[in-house]
Formats: sequence, structure tokens, C-alpha cells
Amino acid sequence: MHKVETQVLQKGKMVPSTKSSPVKSPLSSPEASTSSARTSPVSNSKASASLEGQSEQIKPATVEEESKNSIDSEEDDKPLSSRLRMKPKPQKKTSSLVSGKRPLDEANVSEQSSVKRPKVSDSSTSAKNKQVSAKKEAQEEEDNDFITIADRAKKVSSDNKSSVALTKQKRVTKLGSSSIKKTINKGKKASEFSKYSKSTNMAPSSNDGQEKWTTLVHNGVIFPPPYKPHGVKMLYNGKLVNLTPEQEEVATMYAVMKDTEYVQKKTFRNNFWNDWQKLLGKRHIIQKLDACDFTPIYDWYQNEKEKKKQLSKEDKKALQEEKLKQEEKYMWAIVDGVKEKVGNFRVEPPGLFRGRGEHPKLGKLKRRIRPSDVTINIGKDAPIPECPIPGESWKEVRHDNMVTWLAFWNDPINQKLFKYVFLSPSSSLKGQSDKEKYEKARMLKDYIGNIRAAYTRDFTSKDGAKRQIAVATYLIDKLALRAGNEKEDDEADTVGCCTLKVENVKAIAPNSLEFNFLGKDSIRYENTVEVEVPVYKAIIQFQAGKRGNDDLFDKLDTSKLNAHLKELMPGLTAKVFRTYNASITLDNILNKETKEGDVSEKLVVYQHANKEVAIICNHQRTVSKSHGAQMSKLMEKIGGLQDTLKELKTDLDRARKGKPPLEDADGKRKRNLTPEALEKKIAKTTEKIEKMKADMRTKEDLKTVALGTSKTNYLDPRITVAWCKRHEVPLEKIFNKSLLEKFAWAMDVDFDFRF
Repeated sequence: MHKVETQVLQKGKMVPSTKSSPVKSPLSSPEASTSSARTSPVSNSKASASLEGQSEQIKPATVEEESKNSIDSEEDDKPLSSRLRMKPKPQKKTSSLVSGKRPLDEANVSEQSSVKRPKVSDSSTSAKNKQVSAKKEAQEEEDNDFITIADRAKKVSSDNKSSVALTKQKRVTKLGSSSIKKTINKGKKASEFSKYSKSTNMAPSSNDGQEKWTTLVHNGVIFPPPYKPHGVKMLYNGKLVNLTPEQEEVATMYAVMKDTEYVQKKTFRNNFWNDWQKLLGKRHIIQKLDACDFTPIYDWYQNEKEKKKQLSKEDKKALQEEKLKQEEKYMWAIVDGVKEKVGNFRVEPPGLFRGRGEHPKLGKLKRRIRPSDVTINIGKDAPIPECPIPGESWKEVRHDNMVTWLAFWNDPINQKLFKYVFLSPSSSLKGQSDKEKYEKARMLKDYIGNIRAAYTRDFTSKDGAKRQIAVATYLIDKLALRAGNEKEDDEADTVGCCTLKVENVKAIAPNSLEFNFLGKDSIRYENTVEVEVPVYKAIIQFQAGKRGNDDLFDKLDTSKLNAHLKELMPGLTAKVFRTYNASITLDNILNKETKEGDVSEKLVVYQHANKEVAIICNHQRTVSKSHGAQMSKLMEKIGGLQDTLKELKTDLDRARKGKPPLEDADGKRKRNLTPEALEKKIAKTTEKIEKMKADMRTKEDLKTVALGTSKTNYLDPRITVAWCKRHEVPLEKIFNKSLLEKFAWAMDVDFDFRF
């Protein structure tokens, strides 16, 4: 491998990048894919063999140690839905798009280090149960890539199982694993979890003091292509107007949104006009947005879309192959000698900010990100990624092995936020981080009894600050509320537990609270819930003498609450409460409600449990535009089947009397079937009708609930994998390809695992 001469730096320090090095990265050379015998634990061609052997590496305890200090362990382990009478109101919000990734090939690795990489699983031929000393990383609140867990839950060995149970385990595990392997390896390309980086307030430095990697090689990020002017003129006061390429680009961003709800929002239009006006200049002929007609540009855009649709399969395939060819080298990183998939290596193109809800920055221009905005993180001895835009260079190059991000830049809309490039969710580092996150949530089981006893005791404390902390902790535990942070004037007016205003909570006698506020991503939280009487009285006391926009918890902020939570349990945050309550709710409902039956009936139980979790976490979406059409189509099919069923019953009645069947609707003679054959047809048709009716009920029931967010972020995947094994449900019926890859570390869990 060629090396680039760089200044020797200390860990975590930064180096201003001069012109990018033209040195070729080993990622783009043949040696990178064949020089090492070590392979990725998740997605190489040997993964199918190792999936069945991973249990030695990651097998969790199947029986949790009861908390010695628990006040009432049965009450503690109940799902929230059974502890509270919750009355959520239907909401309008969108769910996030989830896409997939391509599995690794067998030998695509490079020897970058003799230090062994922490793996999620071990070989199926391993003779001993080896424990990997992984470099731990988990985030306390929104992103789990920075903070390492200090303490792990103590697990005890499972009870002796009967030979019958062991036989069932072997049989079901084999069935589940082969199904999983087939799904993961099927097809060359899957959608990605996130096409572009998401913004977060987590700083790019780390203070956990633990190294995450020894060597790191990657090719940086890929930028969107430069804007190509189309030359179509818009109208102003009915007259054609000339625009510069920069002005035309922003006008086109607005024009293509002509038929969306955003353009109807005053905030969106005002913010767009303010930013576009800066490009137009004071002397430009365009002086008012209302006099602008973007229809010519809109029509051009629609015409271009139609042209793409009309392309032949061969042309579409050629375009896709060309795109993949350009992106190939950015898709991979070599971490400690192992080739890993990069999760979100694309820089988002410029556009108009859409956000969620009534965000105050709706419509603002997201400027084009340049290499001079991007900080690269790479190994000291690795070649600096070549800048893909000639004549430009990276903002900085760092060699910080205390973090797992590969690159970052500031959010173009909010400079206080950052956008990061990380490894794919299916990478071993991410898998280890996920596992640690859920183990931390499981650890809460051993503390939850004492925690609930402590905050219950402080409901009536004479210390006002202590009383507010107790009530806030109760609400975070019972309602899965987020902690909340203070907002600037130009940020969305979203609210968490610590930032609740008096007007956000209404006390309803004898002991109910009605919540109404904008939560994360401007999703409205509306819920009326019965609470313990001391909590009800405390809320009334906190509201006394205050105005509607005053803080409900005036003696409390997020930092004080987080400090208090960490005193209760190492690493405890509001998000750990959410993960714990979500996972234990799913586990308990599945264990209680799953009965013997066919797969479709079991899936209904799972959907119901998933829905209860989504309601607790306030994960909502708007009703799909196609929902009505889908329901109508199902109704038509059911109607047709009911007509068929009616005819079959008539034919059966005639067959029993020795008479031939009546002619069909087209006047043609039907086959003369025996009563037994007709009875089978009737049973089959009836089954189809019942299944379609069940599908309709499920679709209607879940039309405003987003199931994917909790499944991806809050539900321990081992609960789902074990349940599928116990009840012989194909895992791909619940996890899509992306989730199967992301949760590969959980696939060999015991069939009797309980959270």
C-alpha cells in the first residue's frame, strides 16, 4: 500500500488539509479484496455457515435475575399499556423512508492490522465459548456512536431445559437460520437505511477514552453532480424572465414543489422568498413572489420525469450500472483489516428545507455542501481520500480513533447540528453498539424496582426540586417521554419532559392529565392518561400562580435530570427508559397473546404488539394517499369471492340432489364436481375471505401508526427472532432485508429468550 506523508499528530487532533493526495486507496485496488483471509462477520459468503455458529459468541441469558430490591416485580414487568389507561388521539405525521444495502463478497478484505477486529460472532467450528472484548460505543440520547457503556447487566445461566424443549430448539433454530440466510443473500442490491446523513447535536469529539479502531481506510464522500441549467424561462407578471444558472437552480427547487402542501404554507413561501431574493439582488425585475409563475419550469420537470419513465429496461439498467460504478469505491471502508460497508456516503444535494410540522425554517435554502465544508477522519498511515472535485480540498483531516464517524460537516440550515458518515448498520461495530444498547435496557430490569420506589417516595418531598425530579422521572418512565432540550428562537418549538409548559398539561379530576405539545420532529403528542394521585396533586402545585407559557418544571433542566438518572443507574437516560418499556411491552404481549394457529394469525398478534409500542413512543404517520384505494380494492375482491361462495353453495346443494351445476355468468356449463370437491372449494374460498377481512382490519387499525421506527430503534431484535423460532414464523415476514442485515448479531439467540 502506498503511504502519504502526513504530519505526525496526537489522537483526536486535527490537520488542515492541503490539496488532496492523488495516492490511490487500497479500497479501489484488487489487493484490498483478496489480501486477507479474514471476512466480515455479517455479510460475506461464509456468513451463512457462521450464522448457525454465532450462538457461542452472542448467546444471551434466557432467565433474568430477579431484582432483590424490587418492590413489586410483577408490576414492574408489566407493559405500559396494561399499567395505564392511555387514550391516544389519531395524528398526522410521516414515517421515515428506510432503504437497504448490498452484502459483502467473500474475500473483499485487506490486511491493515494484525490486531483482531471485534466481531459480533465467532466461527461455527469454535470449540469454546469465546468472549470478544469489543470497543464499546453507545450514545446516551439520540445517537449511539459516541458514549461507551461502563456497566453491563449481570446474566445468570438458564434453567435446565427438558430434552423435548432442546429438540424443539434445534429443529426450529435450523429452520429459522436457513430462512434468514436465504433472505440476506438473496439479490445483489438492497435499499439503504438512510440515503443521506441525518442531523444530530452530538459533537464530533468523544470523551469515553476508549479506542474504536486501530486502522481505518476509506475514500471519503461523493458529492452531487453540478447543476445543469435547463434554460426554461419562468413568468413574472405574465412576461418571460431571464435567470442566471444560480437563480434558475433555486427557482426550479420551488417549481417542482408546486403541487405539494409546502407551497401552501406561509412560512415556507416567506423563507424561500427571503433566500431567493438574495440571489436575485435588489435591482432584479422580480420583486414579489405572488407575481411569479413557475408553471413553465414545472411543466418541463414533469416532461423530464415522463421521459425517464419511458426509458427501456436496458437503458434504465445501463444508467443504474453507471451510477453504481461511480459510487462503488465510496461504499466501502477497511476497519482493522476488515472490509465494511459504509452507510451514508452521499452528500445531500442543495434544496429547500422541508422539515416536519410547522418548523420555523421551512422553505429555507439548503446550500450546496463543498469539500471545504467536510472533515475527514482516517487512520494516521492511511492515504488521504482524493477530493472528487478538482481544485478543491477537504476542510480538515483528523486521525481520531476514539470515534466511529468517517466524515462530518455542519448542517446547512442549523450550524449547531452535524451530519455524519458512519459505517452501515450491518457493520460489526454498529452491531456491537446495538447489542450493548439493548443490554443496557435489559440492565434496567435490575434497577427499575428501586427507581420506582425512590421517585414514588419523593412525590411528597418538601424539597421542591426533588419533587419535580421525581414527577419528571415518573412521566419519562410511564409515558416514554423524551427529556427535552432548550430551543433557540429560530428552532422548532418542540417540547420534552423538562421543557413542558404549563399550557401543555391539563389536570382533569380526579387524577388524569391531558398532554398536548409538539414533540420531536414536530410530531404532536396528544394523550390523556390516569396517573397516581400524588403526581396529579404535584402537577397542580407546579402550575399554581404561573402563566400558560411558563415552565412546568421551573426547578429542573435536562442536565440536572440526566445527572439524577445516572445516579440511579450507570448510563441511564430517558432513551434507555424508552427502549426498556418498548421492548418489555413487546415481549410481554407476544408471550401472553400468541396462540396456536397459522402464520397469518400470529402476524396479527405481532402487529398488535408493535402497534402498542408505537403508541407508547408516539410514532405516527399520515394516512397514506393510497389507503382508500387499497381498501376499495380489498372490498371488491371480497365481494367477488362472496359471489363465488354463493355459487359454490348453490352447486353443492344441487350436487347433493344429483343435479348438474347451473351455468356460469357467461352462460357456459360448469364442471360437474362431487359434493366433497365442492366442500373443499367452499372451505378454501371462506378462508380467503376471512384472511382478506383480517387484512382490512389490520390496515385500518395501523393507518396512522408508524411501526418501523420502534422496530428499528427501540425493540430488542432478539425478542422477535426468538418469537419467530418458537412459533415457526418466517422472520422475513417481520424484518425486511435491511433489518435482517442490521440485526445479524441477534439471529442465533435461543428460541426461549425473554427480554
